[in-house]
Parts: sequence; structure tokens; C-alpha cells
Amino acid sequence: MTEQLPADGLERMQRDARNRGLNVEVITRQPAGSLSEAAELLGLEVHEIIKSLVVKHKDGTFLFALVPGGRSISWPKLRALLGVNKLSLPRPEVALSATGYERGTITPLGSSTQWPVYVDASIGPGRVALGAGAHGHSAFVDSGELIAALGAIVADISDVEESA
Repeated sequence: MTEQLPADGLERMQRDARNRGLNVEVITRQPAGSLSEAAELLGLEVHEIIKSLVVKHKDGTFLFALVPGGRSISWPKLRALLGVNKLSLPRPEVALSATGYERGTITPLGSSTQWPVYVDASIGPGRVALGAGAHGHSAFVDSGELIAALGAIVADISDVEESA
């Protein structure tokens, strides 16, 4: 028998975290127009906000790439790690279908399908924030505990973002 997923993304994320024994603190926050604005609202440095990116594999499956703020996926590094020549960021509606979360709320915790998780090696130890499954919320977790709870693969998969 398949468990029915709750419609509420925040509840789904919290339930998955509890099931994994992961301590998550959820806070309600104001909308932010940029990553630096979000960091300021949360009282964090930009690199302490973790972007949960959905990546489409050439075989049609997906994976999560967790990258700190101020960095972006290095496509050559990620392709080499996976041994493939094609990866892409899916359209928003495809990411929603693959995870059950809208862009801006995505987290590997409680995803409608448990995809593999790759975490950038530059994510430091300690408390970080990531999507909480619903707009207007952020989830605070210990990065090491998150990596362990997800069984994530840690590797160098990012580059410093170029300033505009």
C-alpha cells in the first residue's frame, strides 16, 4: 500500500525530516527579491543559504544538486562525476512534477520521488537554510546532519558565480 502524500509541501518536508531523525527548524519569512536579500532577512551569510536544484539526467530521471549561495552548478564537473554528456535544468512545471515542489520551495526532504542527492563540497559545517516546501518559509538544519540523513554524495560540483 502506498502512503498518500499530504498536499501541503511544508508538512511533507517536516514529516520526511522526522522520519529521518533530522532536526529541522522552520521559520516564516518575508519574500525576498534576491539571494542576498534573503540572507539578510534570515540573518545569514549568502553561502549559508543552500539552493536545492533539480537536474534532469539524460535518461529522463532527476537528481538534486545542493549548492551554496554565491555558487552555481559546474556542468562539466557534474557531468564528469556522473559519467554523462548531457544534464539540464528542467522547466518549472517539470521540476514540480518531479518533486512535488514549486521553484523557490524545493528541498530534497519530502520530495514526491526520492532522487539521488549531490552536495557541493564547499558547503561548510554548521547551520544552513534551505527550501521548506512552501513559499514564505525556510528550513534551518545542520549541514552535516542533512548530508547524512539524505545519504548524499559530497563532491566538487560548483563554481563561484560571476558577478553581473
